[in-house]
Amino acid sequence: MKNRLSSYFKTVSICCAATLATSEVNAQAISVVKQIDNKPHNSYYVSNKAPLTPQYFIKLPVTAIKPGGWLKKQLELQRDGLTGNLGEISVWLSKTDNAWVNKSGHGKYGWEELPYWLKGYGDMAYVLKDPKMLKETKFWIEAVIRNQRANGDFGPLNETKPGRRDLWGNMPMLWCLQSYYEYSNDPRVLKLMKAYFKYELGVPDNLFLKDYWENSRGGDNLISVYWLYNRTGEKWLLDLATKIDKNTANWRQANNLPNWHNVNVAQSFREPATYYMQSKVPADLQASYNDFKLIRNIYGQVPGGMFGADENARKGYDDPRQAVETCGMVEQMTSDEFLLQFTGDTFWADNCEDVAFNTFPAAFLPDYRGLRYLTAPNMVVSDSKNHAPGIDNDGPFLNMNPFSSRCCQHNHAAGWVYYAENSWMATPDNGLAAQLYSQGSVTAKAGNGQKVTVTTTTKYPFSEVVEFTVNTATPNKFPLYLRLPEWCQNPDIKLNGGESKLDAGSSGYIKLNRTWKNGDRITLHLPMTIKTREWEKNKNSVSVNYGPLTFSLKIDEKYVKNTNSKETAVADAKWQESADPTKWPTFEIYPASAWNYGLLLNKTNPAESFAVEKGAWPKDNNPFTNTNAPITLKAKGKQIPDWKIDQYGLCGLLPVSPVKTTEPQTNLTLVPMGGARLRISAFPVAE
Repeated sequence: MKNRLSSYFKTVSICCAATLATSEVNAQAISVVKQIDNKPHNSYYVSNKAPLTPQYFIKLPVTAIKPGGWLKKQLELQRDGLTGNLGEISVWLSKTDNAWVNKSGHGKYGWEELPYWLKGYGDMAYVLKDPKMLKETKFWIEAVIRNQRANGDFGPLNETKPGRRDLWGNMPMLWCLQSYYEYSNDPRVLKLMKAYFKYELGVPDNLFLKDYWENSRGGDNLISVYWLYNRTGEKWLLDLATKIDKNTANWRQANNLPNWHNVNVAQSFREPATYYMQSKVPADLQASYNDFKLIRNIYGQVPGGMFGADENARKGYDDPRQAVETCGMVEQMTSDEFLLQFTGDTFWADNCEDVAFNTFPAAFLPDYRGLRYLTAPNMVVSDSKNHAPGIDNDGPFLNMNPFSSRCCQHNHAAGWVYYAENSWMATPDNGLAAQLYSQGSVTAKAGNGQKVTVTTTTKYPFSEVVEFTVNTATPNKFPLYLRLPEWCQNPDIKLNGGESKLDAGSSGYIKLNRTWKNGDRITLHLPMTIKTREWEKNKNSVSVNYGPLTFSLKIDEKYVKNTNSKETAVADAKWQESADPTKWPTFEIYPASAWNYGLLLNKTNPAESFAVEKGAWPKDNNPFTNTNAPITLKAKGKQIPDWKIDQYGLCGLLPVSPVKTTEPQTNLTLVPMGGARLRISAFPVAE
């Protein structure tokens, strides 16, 4: 626990290097760097212009990444499931009476829902090159561009008070336009954004970003301003950036946050670090780290990378049964991806993987035709009942419903595709960096400017081995960086068959700086071991990791189908009148086996309490189900009879460990947390 928390709370690393041991590999100029050098300027991809601080990593265009393996499968399931067919059921995507398609900005439907969905849907269209999705994306993008008003404003004209324009919905739509520009190079995007930002600059401060959502999330507007500045270099955009920062909620408060809404926290804590690129005030950068530390110190003493704030974090509600919105998971991963670019700190990639592998997949049905509004590390029932005040939300927020809520139903689409887009990044020295390991390929300019393709073959995080093949038309010298995860202590690497061990405890990046030839091969071995984490501030509970995967008790899951989805949706749900709820049913999930076990641990070496069992890779290429789990752990435990479902219908509060129980010892199976829709992931320790 203490070691893990120290990594949570570390500040930006200082650049250093450690060479490898083998002389043959040293000849290839390979080193381990804690942090890359951000002083050069990439010759081929747009990055920060002066006076902004240089980025450590540069996001590649959305067209550069071609996902494969299980990640591509998740995107295909989303395409064939809720994301790809949301127009059938969500009235917010209606093309009739929609404010997003009317130049007046007026219409019955129009706020965050359409851009929330489109920023994931559109990027999936570009990545998957799906003709139907590309056509649908084009419709909405053209409507936005066509309907910009003469004063530069665009989108729905939502006023919360006379003359006070709500700008929040435009922030995610700007991101949609930015991705479209990466895909198309359509100059109309730059023209629209320039005119809109001129409009924003002219809004008086007393009317600018004053409402709750836009005030909390002004950092998203800031990111778009810097995106345009880096392409046009117009200095007045920096004045707008300062105005946005000044009028956005203060995420720099010591020992407090502007509000404790889970999505606002996960999304907005990055704002000070974003503005740091202009201010260069170290306290701005540190504020984002402090915010991360604060929420997890109080409400994040749980596995899975998130924190307990089922709608809002509340004092006294910090047990692992407290959940987080699916929106919150998506926004935390997005924050991690941006902060990795801004800081060069691999900590953010580690946290992104933690959320992506261990929390995010369990928020969905395996076929992605329904999702939960809320998901918790300890969750033993997923029904349509009202569980307030055990959770902050008052309503049926735990069922798997195609209309889970206005926000998560639309915003969930961006989770996996943003993960794919950020799996590789360009570096300031005209190199490439592998950040989030997954099967697929990247095609990008590097070195002398020629395009190269690096193909990754792996089943990571369910495998220790990641293989890369470099394809280049002619020899090309450039650095290739491979991230070393924090959890891995003894990695090794083979370059065209030559092997070298890295120093134990290495972290940061392996830097391979050489002239690459067509067919060069790299094999990265990231040995996985069992590690337990003790959550001292949460009843001394324990979670179990194998490499980047956290494991949960395998609970038999009983799915109960309910075709009255409209009745079990949350209060703000609005269905298309033509929607067929029998085609889009709700599912409740109930435990069909006992869940109230404590683990029996070897006190001197807890890792010895577990045995790893590896099975066949699932035929459908989807490892995030209990049935398909490629890795399981065998453990021993005892039942704790007094630990029951409580008066709110939730998993009872954790008992304080160690827990004495006279129940007999039992063999237990643990499965990856990300595939367990019902799970116990923070365990009591039994005696």
